[in-house]
Amino acid sequence: MSVISHSSDLMRSRRFPEGFLWGTGTSSYQIEGAVTADGRGRSIWDVFAHTRGNVFRGDNGDIACDSYNRLDDDVRIIKDLGVGAYRFSVAWSRVQPTGSGAVNQAGLDYYRRLAERLRENGVQPVATVYHWDLPQALEDQGGWANRDTAQRMAELALILGAELGDQVSMWITINEPLQTVHQGYRAGTHAPGLCDDALAAAANHHILLGHGLVLQALRQTTGAGTLIGPTMDPDPYVALDAESEAVADAMDAEFNLVYLDPVLHQRYPEGARPEMLPPEALIHDGDMELIGAPIDFLGVNYYRPHHIRRGDWSDLRIGEAAIPGFPGFVEYQAPEQERTVMDWPVVPAALRDLLGRLHADTDGLPLYITENGCAADDYVSPDGTIDDYERIAYIHGHLDAAADAIADGVNLAGYFHWSLMDNFEWAHGYRRRFGLHYVDFETGRRVPKRSAGFYGDVARTGTLPSWEETFPLDGPMPSASTTPAAV
Repeated sequence: MSVISHSSDLMRSRRFPEGFLWGTGTSSYQIEGAVTADGRGRSIWDVFAHTRGNVFRGDNGDIACDSYNRLDDDVRIIKDLGVGAYRFSVAWSRVQPTGSGAVNQAGLDYYRRLAERLRENGVQPVATVYHWDLPQALEDQGGWANRDTAQRMAELALILGAELGDQVSMWITINEPLQTVHQGYRAGTHAPGLCDDALAAAANHHILLGHGLVLQALRQTTGAGTLIGPTMDPDPYVALDAESEAVADAMDAEFNLVYLDPVLHQRYPEGARPEMLPPEALIHDGDMELIGAPIDFLGVNYYRPHHIRRGDWSDLRIGEAAIPGFPGFVEYQAPEQERTVMDWPVVPAALRDLLGRLHADTDGLPLYITENGCAADDYVSPDGTIDDYERIAYIHGHLDAAADAIADGVNLAGYFHWSLMDNFEWAHGYRRRFGLHYVDFETGRRVPKRSAGFYGDVARTGTLPSWEETFPLDGPMPSASTTPAAV
């Protein structure tokens, strides 16, 4: 997938369409804590994070941001931020401790209370059914490599739709199935920490089948006007030389189209290596129709592109990394390339082109950017502020690219910044901070960063100020004056 560079006039402000949905988001295991409270069962992340060597410094989500016990405080900072929507995920093992069977009413009540509080404060709740924290009891039975897990998630969706359908009018079925499959079952860097191509290929099909069954279940239990769709993370793969074009196309097939094509076109893509595709024996009659049933929107998580070029694995140079499965080709980052502390290149123009590609591939289906943001080395200054200007620059550049996509005719309906607050960042533990609010993990105290003030102003007004207004050569930098006091 090629990315064409664009230059945008950063000297002008950009007005987003009326009705554009501004939001922010989190996920359950990353913020809730309270892992044994009120009958919650164990998830694969409870087990993975407590296994030595899996997470930086041995961090875990036992307490995280303690959001389970700070629901009202967190709803207040969401309201004060000024966004119109909040994306959260349901901890499956909080609702069904073993992933099936009896409902844990206390856990279900927590999510109903959250949705009600959000609505009372003028914020639209957006619920993600599955964001990586599978109940460990289901993993013990094969996890996503077991077809039955998809059926169990449909059962969860029936419960959630019946209980929350009157409060939640926008649902995300699954979040980033690529990461569940690749990091969880192929590379072993995320829960459940397995390294098996056959299990990964099975998980690929079954999690997509889970999407289709959840879609069906939510259609049955929620009212007319409810929006339902999946969230994908299709990174652009860009060939830097002619010899690399076939490799970039193959990687696009294996990491993007293997998830997008079944949902959008009821087929698996050509161009992927056989071991990266589900075997035919796993695909039952009617599966592809279920997976590819009509959706109301496509969620898009975007952070970075990948640049591919010829390279010698035996002589890797600065900025080069070997690509497993493609000897003789490397992923490359130019030394001068701006990047985040995650070492991800900052390329807003790639977002514009990605949205254009998806707009064409979905025949104009509404697209929502359901995650976009950057990690930074944030700290509290002596005066009590968190001056995260690089995050403000990141948000500005990507919103400018989003505005360009809309000007190109893309049906982009909303943007959710990742994330509301610093949280447990999976295998990185607590060393990577993505939040608009700083979290002191010793006390749980939340402190708004300057980016919260900036993004909140954009969300309230629907207008992205010019670069010059955002970063004046002389005069005050963006302030956090519109954000609340620390909680």
